[in-house]
Amino acid sequence: MHVTSEQRLADGVREREFTLGETPGTLWTPRTTPAPLVLMSHNNGLSKADPRLVARARYTAARGYAVATIDAAGCGDRPRSAADERARADLRRALRAGEPADEILESVVGPLVENAVPEWRSTLDALLELPEIDGPIGYSGGWAALGIALAVAEPRVVAAALFAGGYVPRAQREEARRLTIPLLFLLQWDDEGNPRQRALDLFDAFGSEEKTLHANLGGHTGTPPFELEDTCRFLDRHLR
Repeated sequence: MHVTSEQRLADGVREREFTLGETPGTLWTPRTTPAPLVLMSHNNGLSKADPRLVARARYTAARGYAVATIDAAGCGDRPRSAADERARADLRRALRAGEPADEILESVVGPLVENAVPEWRSTLDALLELPEIDGPIGYSGGWAALGIALAVAEPRVVAAALFAGGYVPRAQREEARRLTIPLLFLLQWDDEGNPRQRALDLFDAFGSEEKTLHANLGGHTGTPPFELEDTCRFLDRHLR
């Protein structure tokens, strides 16, 4: 892992940009280490530099966690294939026309998840070699499809907080039945891009004996600020 830049934030959190092969990432570590690690992602394909993700990461690090995120293949500023660009163009056209988009989303999101899981696992391997990180490992992110696939594939992830706002491919809906770790599931009741019943069906499908649903009124980006505090309390219960 090669650190490309570093800064110390006002709250004592240390922020480092890094690369691991072709994978760029950011690591935030708290003032006191070693610390449990939280893997944090944002919705399908968005950048690790997205302001909402950065704000959540810095808040969580200030609460005493190491937090890491990456731009997996096809995400953020990383190159996308011609097939990816065609699928995204088709998706934009369908959404503008108000046409059904599930099959297009399958073709976009499914490969993103499949390609992302190995890169996240390799990143996890590298991060756990750092002296300032000491498990257990949690996942917190808007990319629920990735969180499901990663938690099923990676036994080191022991708890996950998932946002219901992104499209979850059929493969991950089936994988949800195999997920048995503690879960916190955040749902915006009026999310314009995610049918409410689909999110409720996904919550019902999770195989976890300990799973909690927080539902709030409002659209996709309207998650109340207090949910960040509640997510950290969830992490406190399972990572400390």
